[in-house]
Amino acid sequence: MECGLRLFDFKQKEVINIADGRRLGFVSDIEFDIACGRILKIIIAAPGRIWGIFGCDREYVICWENIKRIGDDIILVEVCENFITEKPDKR
Repeated sequence: MECGLRLFDFKQKEVINIADGRRLGFVSDIEFDIACGRILKIIIAAPGRIWGIFGCDREYVICWENIKRIGDDIILVEVCENFITEKPDKR
């Protein structure tokens, strides 16, 4: 995996689930452990959201362990539908 990525770099990448080929969307946020300095999860705005504010009221939360590859334009994850956590919007 690449080192030295910023949140901005993640937000430019589309996330694709290699288990079913589905495009999940773009990274909207990350969850990290401040004590360890490690990324724990990536958060993806569900399709239809604009700037993470308007549109669908859910997000996909994908654990770091499920990320298989980070490329120039995309992030490949491998998750079953059951392992995608949806959580309500924080608005």
